Amino acid sequence: MNWELRRTQFIQSFRMHSGRARLNSGPAATASRAWLALASVAIAAVATWEAQAHNAGVSTSRIVIQGRTVEVEIKALGRDFEKSAGVRITEAGSGEVNRVALAVMAPSVLTYIGDHVAVFAGRQQCAPGPGTALPADTHVLVTVAWTCPLDGGELRYRTTLFHDVDPSARHLAIIATEGGERELALDSRAPEIALYGAGSSALQVVGRFVQAGIEHIFLGYDHIAFLAAIVLWAHHLWPVIKIVTAFTIAHSITLSFAALQVVVIPSAIVEAAIAATIMLVAVENFFSRNVDGRWRVTFVFGLIHGFGFASALQEIGLPADAAVPALAAFNIGVEIGQVVIVALIFPLLLWSDRIGDRAPAFEGRHPEVVYFCSAALLSVGLYLLIVRTVLP
Repeated sequence: MNWELRRTQFIQSFRMHSGRARLNSGPAATASRAWLALASVAIAAVATWEAQAHNAGVSTSRIVIQGRTVEVEIKALGRDFEKSAGVRITEAGSGEVNRVALAVMAPSVLTYIGDHVAVFAGRQQCAPGPGTALPADTHVLVTVAWTCPLDGGELRYRTTLFHDVDPSARHLAIIATEGGERELALDSRAPEIALYGAGSSALQVVGRFVQAGIEHIFLGYDHIAFLAAIVLWAHHLWPVIKIVTAFTIAHSITLSFAALQVVVIPSAIVEAAIAATIMLVAVENFFSRNVDGRWRVTFVFGLIHGFGFASALQEIGLPADAAVPALAAFNIGVEIGQVVIVALIFPLLLWSDRIGDRAPAFEGRHPEVVYFCSAALLSVGLYLLIVRTVLP
């Protein structure tokens, strides 16, 4: 009986002095449960996105005109062909194109290309020759030559690639001429271009690549999860500024190296490593609240994320005559996107600090908020790691 009394007194004392015991009731509990519910929704959204959603990547083509022969080299994600052409050609998790599977499925891939890509001479459709389909990491490289009639009119190029699965799918055509290369963008609203004439202006190129950078960071939920995990303990602006700056500098370095082919790492390794960075930062949140020094970790992990950004940029392709401006514009777009994301997350965290009937001596963030969010982000990272390395 005496032991039971002591046990009861100990529990009561613990509840009086521990802020964590306030989870059971009150505004702090409400805030914690709200964050937990939000995190659960995020996990479910990521799982659903991975399993069902499919936005086609940006396909590209390089067009070489020799007399009345138009040779086109098309590059697109293997998974886009899987969705559109009904083939199975990529490895489980990594998305790399399997050479043997592609060799078997090449006729289906080429048939799909023939149905959605065409070259015209005036009103006459040019005759396509036998094409080839080869693997290129996570992409398929298709080469087809069209022979156009000598008495035909102006040469035009038309593509509706992947519009059947994603009406917003975009295509970047790079046209090689004697005077150099020019690039033009096509989509469902403008699926056709003349093969002679002016290309995109420098301003149009910059604008398009800034937009691509912003889109990538907002659609890249793995990058968002990392940024969220790294700032969870921050309750002052200066550490956040250092974190964002370190991330920007780091990913700019590796993005530039990878985009210019100075350093090349297989995308399967990069994607798995990005998932691991989310997990590591989420785990660290349980053991350390030191935000001031987090910029160092952010810099190291930002180098890894830069290779991920480069993979997205490689899908679009850098225009040969404006590679540096396009690369800088894409990087600016990524920076704009990440600043907006942090600007949305940080005020929510500050709002959570003002909720709850806490003791006057308590300063900083509710540990429950950070622990719940970190557990959710750890689950997201683990899920992505498994999907990208093990599961089909």
